[in-house]
This record gives sequence, C-alpha cells and structure tokens, in this order.
Amino acid sequence: MSKKSGSFFDMQFVTSSISTMLVLLLLGLVVFLVLTANNLSVYVRENIAFSVVLSDDMREADILALQKQLNKEPYVKQTNYISKDQALKEQTEAMGTDPAEFLGYNPFSASIEIKLNADYANSDSIHIIEQELMGKKNILEVNYPQDLIDSVNRNLRKASLFLLGLAALLTLISFALINNTIRLTVYSKRFLIHTMKLVGASRSFIRKPFLARNVWIGLLAAALADAALMVMAWLLVGYEPGLLQVITPSVMLTVMGVVLIFGILITTLCAWISINKYLGLKTEELYK
Repeated sequence: MSKKSGSFFDMQFVTSSISTMLVLLLLGLVVFLVLTANNLSVYVRENIAFSVVLSDDMREADILALQKQLNKEPYVKQTNYISKDQALKEQTEAMGTDPAEFLGYNPFSASIEIKLNADYANSDSIHIIEQELMGKKNILEVNYPQDLIDSVNRNLRKASLFLLGLAALLTLISFALINNTIRLTVYSKRFLIHTMKLVGASRSFIRKPFLARNVWIGLLAAALADAALMVMAWLLVGYEPGLLQVITPSVMLTVMGVVLIFGILITTLCAWISINKYLGLKTEELYK
C-alpha cells in the first residue's frame, strides 16, 4: 500500500486488533472451559474409590501380593491397603466410640481400596471388574457407590455437551464478528483497490498488503488474548493451588495454540473474501 493510504500500523490497525482480540478472548475462554471440564471429569472419576473386602483368614503377605497384582491391572490407577486395625481406628474416630469395647472383638475386615482409571469409572466397567474380583479366593464382597458414579457421569456428560455446543456457536459468532470488522476495513479502501486495478496491478499484488496486514492483526490479537488468558489462569491457580490438577500446562498450551491458529486463519480468510468481493466490483458499484 502507498504511503498516502496511511501507516501500516495506524489507528484502524489498532482498533481492528483490539476488537478481534476481544472475540478471540471469548473463544479462548470457551476452549479453556472445555479442556478444564474434561480434566475435571477425569479427576473426579479417578477419585471415586471402591473397596474390596477381604476374608479374615487371608494372611497379610497374601493381601500384599494381591495388592501388587491389582496394581498391574489396566483399570487400576491406585490401591490402598486398609488393615483390620486401621479400619477399626478410622471408624472409632468417625463414630467417637470404639465398637470393639462393647462387642469384645474387631468387627471390621481388612480391605483394599481401589481408584480406577477414568475410562473404567462407569457402572458397566465396574460390574465386569466386580465379577472378575469376586472370582478370586478370599474376596468377600466389592463395595462401590453406584448411584454416585452414575450421577457424576451423567452430569459430566451433560456439561460436556453444553460446552461443546457453546464452543460451536461461539465459533460461528466469532467468524461473523471478525468478518464484519475486516469487511468494514476493506470497504474503506475500496477506491484504492479500484485505482490499483486501473493502473494494471494484478489481483495477487493488490491482495498481498491486505492479507499481510490482517495476518499481523490476527497475530497481535491472538497474542493479546493469550496473554489475558495466561494472567487469568495464573490468578486462578494463585487463589486455589488445587486447580493445578485441571489447569495443566498442556491445557494452556492447547488453548494458546487454538487462539493463535484461529486468529491468523480467520483474519486471513475474511480478508481474502472481502478483497475478492471488491476486486470484482465495477466503478458504478463502488458508490453503493
């Protein structure tokens, strides 16, 4: 573009970058929510435990061998052995009284607490696992909170579908808003485009500065949006360090990558569409 058309980084460039940044920020927030919701889903499901109650006749060495065997299973994330004495102590603390004092014996059995990998934390998989465990010697029963598991999976599925729908809707809205911003910018240069056509400039030559300008707008807008998202994530983790379980580095890298790629692609595509429109206009149509 000629010097008469204004500086490359003029006020129009700044306002376009800011408006594009705000749209990308909203899109980045939705991607952030989708990814963190998925991590939260995994975290919740992997922290629902069920107990394998063991026979009193089972020796501790055999229990530890069973625990070691369970740790090798693909569905197991973590196991925790709870002895009879430990179970009695925990129940005494919870109830405020020692059941062994008036019963004359320890009524609790040793158990192994199992936390599953997220993919297996559903009623169907646990039912199969239960049947497999009950086939082993010295296992009395398998206790798991089926209602809680069903409720958690149902609610997480609804939340995921809602967020995915919101992401799709916001992507369309983002495209429309950014396209409108760029179209207005190109519209203000329509006479310059027509003049360049009249002096014999090729279509690719005319497009080049507009596309380069909008690539820079996309880069700047994405960088600003990514910076805002990083500050937001840093403040959240600073307020509640436990959120590091769901706001992981991989989540932030993915969010920043999506915002950057979307910012560049959408601004370039919208600029291409708008420029082609005015390249095809006749002189009398420029005034409409």
